This record gives sequence, structure tokens and C-alpha cells, in this order.
Amino acid sequence: MRKKIVAGNWKMNTTYFEGEALAKDIAGKHKEVPAGVQLIVAPPFTHLCCLTGPLREAGIGIAAQNCANHESGAYTGEVSAAMLASIGVQYCIIGHSERREYYGETDAMLLEKVKLALQHNVIPIFCIGERLNEREAEQHFEVVNQQLQKAICQLPATDFAKIILAYEPVWAIGTGKTATAEQAQEMHAYIRKVLREKFGAAADSTSILYGGSCKPSNAAELFGQPDVDGGLIGGASLNGGDFIAIAKAMITGKG
Repeated sequence: MRKKIVAGNWKMNTTYFEGEALAKDIAGKHKEVPAGVQLIVAPPFTHLCCLTGPLREAGIGIAAQNCANHESGAYTGEVSAAMLASIGVQYCIIGHSERREYYGETDAMLLEKVKLALQHNVIPIFCIGERLNEREAEQHFEVVNQQLQKAICQLPATDFAKIILAYEPVWAIGTGKTATAEQAQEMHAYIRKVLREKFGAAADSTSILYGGSCKPSNAAELFGQPDVDGGLIGGASLNGGDFIAIAKAMITGKG
């Protein structure tokens, strides 16, 4: 069975003390989440070292929002996968649309990041997805396929088996727009088909999360789709009650 996962990406939000309070709120409500749903939280880098222990004690996974595409060296301001592993970080978001868009991260760079994360036993949450103009031009399948081919499909099967994927329609992030449940399912099924062609039955065990303005009001419908295995949550993860409500919808949606 595929893992049911709800991950919260805090992005560049919360001071350390605000983040500490939010983490405590989520940890305190964690028991409301049904068994079988894995919560993951991705705070800013400045919070990771102090929040890792308390979150893990509550059974919540902790992720970084990015890592460097180098092992070490003269790369001022970068944080390596080895550094993340050394403080107990278990996951790392790689290839988020904001990193691709604002910082020019290429498929080749992202593949290097994935390999380094895996080398240090940090599980990548690898993001893929199309922009609005690509969706309107009906190029969304082609765009997502290329993102997969140039990165994930370059991995050996043993490494692929460790990956979590997140489909994020870029046009639905921070815009208030949301892909319909049918659109999400259509793309998730397509992603699984592409992966099955490369990796065979292992694709059926890969968790594919939906990331794109998921909130308590639409989570159950999205999670009810057969190929949607959870969510990568942005803004709604900054409210402990909303984040937990989304996680509870993971079970409601799957019936």
C-alpha cells in the first residue's frame, strides 16, 4: 500500500518563536490524525535544529525546504544534504516551482540534489508541475513528462523506490485557483503511468502528493481520488487547526 502523507511547507514564514508555537500546536493536535497518515513539516532552515527533536517525538516527520546541489565547499549561503542529515532531518523538498521559477534551478541541478539527498538518507519530496500558459496550451502532460524524464527517471530503481513525488500545478499556487479533483486525478494517473513505463510495478507503491491551494474545504474531495496519496500544503499549513483538518480529510477522502 502507498503511504498516505500530508506535508506542510511553511516557505519563508514565521519567526523562530512563531514557528516554535506552531510546531507545538501541531504536535499537540497530532493525536487527532488517524493512524496511517504521516505528517511532515517543513519549517525554514533557521528553525530546523531546534524543532527536529520535539516534532519527531510526536511522530511528525521533519523536512527541509531545499538543499544544495554540492556536497560541501565554497558555496556561501548554501545548506548541504549532509548538514541536514546531521541534525536529524528526514525529508527535503526538491524542485519546488518557486525554486525553479525564482532561482533558475534546472533539471540537471535538481537531479544532483536528489542524488545527494539520497546519499545521506534524506528522502526527497520531488515537485513537478506546469505553469498556466503551459496548461492553456495543452502542454501540461509534455511538461511534466520532461521534468520526470530529466530527473527521476535517471535514477536506478533502488533509489526511485525511496522518492515521494508532489504534483503542483503552478497556476494553482498562491492564486486562489485550484485544480479540480478530476484534473488532479488525471495528472496523478498520468505521472504513475510514466513511472510505470520506466520502473514497472514500483510505481504503484510511490506516493504522489497534490500541491496547489489545498485547504480543509476541498481536501477530502482531492484525497478521494485513487491516485492522490496526500498533499503538499502551503498556506494552510501555517494554521495548526487547518493543517490537522486537512490530515484528517486524508482518511475521510479515502473512505
